[in-house]
Amino acid sequence: MAERQEITVRAELRAGRGKNDARRLRARGLVPLTIYGGEGEPVAAAAPLAELAAILRSGAGHNAIFTLDVDGVGPSEVMFLDRQLDPVRSRLVHADLRRLVRGQEIEVSVRLELEGEPEGVREGEGILEQLLREVEIRCRPGIIPDFITVDVSNLGAHEVLHVSDVHVDEGITILTDPETAVATVAVVREEPVEEVAPAEEAVEPEVIGKGKKEDEE
Repeated sequence: MAERQEITVRAELRAGRGKNDARRLRARGLVPLTIYGGEGEPVAAAAPLAELAAILRSGAGHNAIFTLDVDGVGPSEVMFLDRQLDPVRSRLVHADLRRLVRGQEIEVSVRLELEGEPEGVREGEGILEQLLREVEIRCRPGIIPDFITVDVSNLGAHEVLHVSDVHVDEGITILTDPETAVATVAVVREEPVEEVAPAEEAVEPEVIGKGKKEDEE
């Protein structure tokens, strides 16, 4: 797991809670926040949009841990609990943050990244399919991985890799059902196409009796 970068974001206390107050904050480039959990009461604050967006774009994404230093309250280690995006601009407009307690385990979702070329792809005509994109884990905040690597190099054709086959570092517990399928190598066989014989050309039927009448005339 890569060493985490220490990030501190300065924030100000938020006095108003209405829509107009939130609109004024956003006009100043700030995002309304509410900090929950830990050993303190909920705190309403506002922090720079640019700094929060940079954290969400990092490798850890919404699982990133950073320090929020609120004027008049002090610093706390936090991570994103929930966030609201503008549906048109996809810009962060509000966020709930979780206040962390050192040494206390938490539950988070972590993405899975497949590694290696499966045996069924190398030796056959198989196609690797990822069936599960993330798992729920429980661990201390300081050791949350940015992602979990899953080795699929030994996966043969028609074989399935399950959550029970995923290995994680010490101190991390996977909470997702062990029988859940993570990846498989599917083999797609083309069905033979039957050749259709061309339709016989239609032959105009002979009209019996027409010639006889003409002869009589």
